[in-house]
Amino acid sequence: MADIQGSWDGRFDAVWLALAASLEGKDVGASVAVSVGDELVVDLWGGYADAQRTRAWERDTITCVWSTTKTMTALTALVLADRGVLDLDAPVAQYWPEFGAAGKESVLVRHVLGHTSGLPTWQQPLRTEQLFDWPTMTRLLAEQAPATKPGTVGAYHSITQGYLLGEIVRRVTGREFGTFFAEEVAGPLGADFQMRVRPDDDHRVAEIIPPPTRAAEFLAAGDANPPIPAELANTEAWRRADIPSAGGFGNARSVVAVQSALVSSRLLSKAGAERVLEQQFAGVDEVLGRQLRYGMGYSLQGRSCSWGGWGGSLVLVDLDTKLTVAYVMNQMLEEGPIGDERGLEILMAAYDGLMNAA
Repeated sequence: MADIQGSWDGRFDAVWLALAASLEGKDVGASVAVSVGDELVVDLWGGYADAQRTRAWERDTITCVWSTTKTMTALTALVLADRGVLDLDAPVAQYWPEFGAAGKESVLVRHVLGHTSGLPTWQQPLRTEQLFDWPTMTRLLAEQAPATKPGTVGAYHSITQGYLLGEIVRRVTGREFGTFFAEEVAGPLGADFQMRVRPDDDHRVAEIIPPPTRAAEFLAAGDANPPIPAELANTEAWRRADIPSAGGFGNARSVVAVQSALVSSRLLSKAGAERVLEQQFAGVDEVLGRQLRYGMGYSLQGRSCSWGGWGGSLVLVDLDTKLTVAYVMNQMLEEGPIGDERGLEILMAAYDGLMNAA
């Protein structure tokens, strides 16, 4: 049986069992956390922080969560909106004048949050290392014409969303996105989630382990611009960069600490949190080829919101039950267009526990 550390409420035994099964099966190292309102009812971790299985996954181990980072960026925008300093219904160009070029004057902030701005990628071919050049990446987006009429077509902004929202945050607050997030979101919540890993924390970063196989759907869509190999997450350049779409580092506990702000009245008013559920698009996403409902930066399922990261990480917040669930791991898997079953099994186990708690 896998060596699992941490604590959990006995009503959530199913979560412990699901993590144990995952570590005995496909996982290398992972962490799981569940909260109900302000109460952390599950905080578990186990396995290894490296592919060679020589370094244990510890309580404070963090790793790249890829696109689960988007929920951190979206929450930051919701916080600013709740404070009255960012209008989600305003044109992006109101805060970033240069962005209004090439027919983008009608692109609203909520279009960026809902993946309908018409800027799912850069039109100009880019090199991977250009990801680390914030001024160039944002300038190119400001100069680019939208591929579709803003607000009409859902097309997953896999990397561009972070640069777009990050630049809006920078223009509104005068601080780089990673700095603002650290000082105004992660810091007040006591969350060990970093947009830029501090050098002193490198020793506790679990290396990302690329997927052993890639599903045919992913191979057919292998036209990322710029290309982002999974191994990039293990480089110093990636760890130090501000990439608010995919470059966040944390563990399940820290993801829950931030995302539970949507149900705990910390950082956000109830009305401010409810804005996450405002539907921006419903239909087939042209990039992902999946039926989706986008709210303000999250996928919507009833009155819950969620998103996941490349290879398997996941977070979900249920605004009715006040349940927040997160799963973070280092072994990436790509077994189909919606990933693999590990995070889903953790999520289902958490709902089982919630029923026991009722």
